[in-house]
Amino acid sequence: MEFCPNCGTRLVQKRKKKGVVLVCPKCNYEKKASSILPVAKSVRSETEDQIVIIDKEAQNLQTLPTVKIECPKCGNNQAYVWQVQTRGADESSTQFFRCTKCGYTFREYS
Repeated sequence: MEFCPNCGTRLVQKRKKKGVVLVCPKCNYEKKASSILPVAKSVRSETEDQIVIIDKEAQNLQTLPTVKIECPKCGNNQAYVWQVQTRGADESSTQFFRCTKCGYTFREYS
């Protein structure tokens, strides 16, 4: 692997009429390659579209953990809970709750 002496960008191998050269994609600097380097090629395969049908019972399935906390809207004592880092990385995360009865979402700052 070689780098451009002008801008420091990695040189790319190209085949031209005068042979194999190394070319800078940024400033177009060219240098004759001392040897031909093997080139790796990636192969992409196209995947078929798949349709997934989810019945109504599976759509209502809740997989979040639940905690005992009173809903400020309806007074229910159970809610789903999850945490999100809403502030800086050095600060604690915010806990979100969603009432299992009425669906009201509320938060608690730690």
